Formats: sequence, structure tokens, C-alpha cells
Amino acid sequence: MRKSNRLALIPVSSAILAFVHLPAGDSELVQIVDAALADAAHRAGPWLVCRPGCTQCCYGAFAINALDSARLHAGMNALRASAPSTAQALEDRARSWLDEHGAAFPGDLATGRLGASAADCARFDNFANHAPCPALDPVTGRCDVYAWRPMTCRIFGPPVRAAGPGGEEAVGHCELCFAGATRAQIAACEMPVPEELEAALLAEIAGQTGGPLAAETAAGPAAPPETVVAFALLRGAPQSGFLDLWPASSGAHRA
Repeated sequence: MRKSNRLALIPVSSAILAFVHLPAGDSELVQIVDAALADAAHRAGPWLVCRPGCTQCCYGAFAINALDSARLHAGMNALRASAPSTAQALEDRARSWLDEHGAAFPGDLATGRLGASAADCARFDNFANHAPCPALDPVTGRCDVYAWRPMTCRIFGPPVRAAGPGGEEAVGHCELCFAGATRAQIAACEMPVPEELEAALLAEIAGQTGGPLAAETAAGPAAPPETVVAFALLRGAPQSGFLDLWPASSGAHRA
């Protein structure tokens, strides 16, 4: 995963934006992560300064995986039914975001799929770094899809262990938090992340696409296709204008 402290867990097919069912196990993943965050926040006390209206982490594009995309798609469907004005505002901000930044998108604008080449990855490092997330309400300073937000958002703030570019492990946290804390004090507040469960759910999503993925993974690891929040918010929106990466004949399951 790019512009994130999190690792891409498994290779997934090019159908990352396909209309797939959100796995039932995602609710368990969310519960585990939210409980881990609450425990880490309790241990951190005043060192963790995250609060509603603190939006520094809501600026700058970051990559999301197929599970994050499916969760946001489910959230948008729920909002279209229960809070259509909120859903419409999200769609409007996502379209405005793409109008402003789409020309520089290092991937396929027709599908929202990020490119996987070295050149695309380099371009993404400098892509929309100062742009507010379209899920962020500019008036309230709150996330309008908070209940369905990506995992990167759920674990940002407290100390989290991740591997660096060279494979070395390190513990990182939001730069606004843990001011004056020692390394030992920071380590004592580390938040565990259930990466194996997330990987299993990504594999379940991959299985919904049928044969093409099996052939791809059998051939060995591949760069995992990813997208950004704006495309996920518009997936399934009326007149979104984005193509489904898996046409009806491919056997992909549509939610």
C-alpha cells in the first residue's frame, strides 16, 4: 500500500473496484480493530491527541484495498437509503475531487484502478498530497463515512508496527501524538493490527471473482491493484461514469 504505513497483504485481481459483496467477517475485523484502538487510547491517555475536528490525517491521497473499497461501497448504499443528502454531498465532493485531481491520477480513470508500474508508484508519491479527503465534511471536520472508513484511517494515531521499504520493522504513530514520550512509553501503547484476518477477507473477496484470480495468484505474487477513496465513494452512484472492471460475462458477483 502506498503513502501508508500499512502493508499490502495479498495480491488481488484487477477487479478491485468490482461490485462484490462485503464479507460478513468484515464486521468482526472492524470490532477487533475498534476494540484495539480503544485499548491503545486508554493506555496512551493524554499522549493520544486524536479528537473530532483534528483533520491533519484527512489530507493527502492514499491507496485503499478491495476490502476497504467494498466497505465504503456498502456504507454509501446505506447512506443513500438512510441519509440521501449526506450521500449526495459525498458524491458531489468525490466528483469535485476527481475534477481537480483526475488529470494527474496515476492509473486508469475509467475504473479508478491505480497503476502498478514503478513510474505510476513514483507519480502517486506526489499525487494530491494536500487535497482533503472527499469523505471529510469541510463544515464539521468529521468523516461522513466514519463507520465504514478504511483500515488505514482506523489505525492511524496510536503506535502501530509496520515494515519499511527494506523489510525492517518499526513502530510509527501520528506526529501530533506522543509529544515528549520515550520510546519505551510509546512501545507500551502499541496497537495490534489483525493483519491475518484482513488477509483472509481479501482472499474471500478475491474468490468472488472466480477463475481469473486463481490463475494470477498461481503464477506468483503480483503488484496488488488499489484505488483511492473518491472512486470508492462513487461506485454504484447514478451516472458515475466509471466502468466495472469485471463485465457481466466474467462471472463477478455484483452487490
